Amino acid sequence: MDPTPVPPAPLPVGRHVLAELTDVDAAVLDDVAALRGALHDALGAAGAQVRQIVAEAFAPQGATVVALLAESHASVHTWPEYATAHVDVFTCGDAADPELAVRLLAAALGASVRRLDVIERGGPAAAVTEPISPGLTRRWALGTVHHRATTPYQRVLIADTAHGVTLFCDDERQSAEATQLVYHEALFAPAALLAARCERVLVIGSSEGVVSEMAVAAGATRVDHVDIDPDCVRACAEHLPYGYTPGRLAAAERHEGPVHVHYGDGREFVERAAGRYDVIVVDLPDERPDEPEAQLNRLYAADFLAGCAQRLTEGGVVVCQAGSPALWRDATLRAAWRRFHDVFGPGGVVYAGSDEHEWAFLVGCPAAPADPVTTMVARLATLPVPPATIDAAWLRTRTVPPATLRRGFASAARHDDAGDGRHGRSAMSTPRRSRSR
Repeated sequence: MDPTPVPPAPLPVGRHVLAELTDVDAAVLDDVAALRGALHDALGAAGAQVRQIVAEAFAPQGATVVALLAESHASVHTWPEYATAHVDVFTCGDAADPELAVRLLAAALGASVRRLDVIERGGPAAAVTEPISPGLTRRWALGTVHHRATTPYQRVLIADTAHGVTLFCDDERQSAEATQLVYHEALFAPAALLAARCERVLVIGSSEGVVSEMAVAAGATRVDHVDIDPDCVRACAEHLPYGYTPGRLAAAERHEGPVHVHYGDGREFVERAAGRYDVIVVDLPDERPDEPEAQLNRLYAADFLAGCAQRLTEGGVVVCQAGSPALWRDATLRAAWRRFHDVFGPGGVVYAGSDEHEWAFLVGCPAAPADPVTTMVARLATLPVPPATIDAAWLRTRTVPPATLRRGFASAARHDDAGDGRHGRSAMSTPRRSRSR
């Protein structure tokens, strides 16, 4: 009888953190003794067991410090002339926290963390469990992990999935190679077709840079792209096969060419904007009503939407990612539908539903054409680069809002007319209190 098969031993599991530290005083980066002490203390405070440290100073400047750990290793390489240090910490098991060690080291050196990548090593095949709605999740099996990092704003992961290279933020899929064109064209094309012009465009969010490039292809001569998370934008440019490339992003960061990238809060940018825009695109992860203090909720508030409307040129439009029309997860969409009608009125809102149930978009038009769909169909052939996934039939069918939205609005309008005698204005037109901080 054959002996009982012996299961393979589990692979060692560890985390490897790679970081770039900047804004460090040159004297600190040349002080080998201080570097040894700072690395030793940071590793110990993060739970690692330091066995020995070796260091060497180089002429005319710079140093390398390497720590041998019971859990694996850590190293620091410095470039005083650039005020920069590169750090890596690899630990196996759960006793030590390599990311904490890097952040403690950065604090000890007075450094800024320009970039921080976390690579999972060993263990079973990786996966992401994405929350969809209460009681429902979706599990993404991961292939090659191209980038994993925790920024000051979110956890960012870029990895291969069944949908190609995929971007996750805080475990929520933001875009994927197989579907990103369907998403971005449904977001941008209807707005571009409804706007009287498409010369000046403001994009808030949309880290991948696809919308910025679509705007330029549509004839925009100036695109201001505002995103709060530079680490995420740069990771997208480096690792996603769509949107910005590293070279195009670097030029946009230098404000060379039609696209100008600004890192900061979108709400503050709109409040201080001096110019006006033909199209304003707000492309964010879903609103988080269960997290009232989440920063992105401020960019879903009615007063922010009204502020965007005030920054439009004559004939300009605002378009927002508004959630999913699926019945079991449409609360975000219904809330956005009400807000858009509060700001733009019943005749000033155009619905655009994606070919997948995941996404829907709302376009606010202060000066809406009498027949928005006919206007979009007529203008479709005038776009310099026609959309690949949108045609006249799409515009006629995908701009019909779901019955839950149409019936809800009609019901509220009837109730308002019966209740106080006002005609042509629904109860939802009453300004709503903003939930912004």
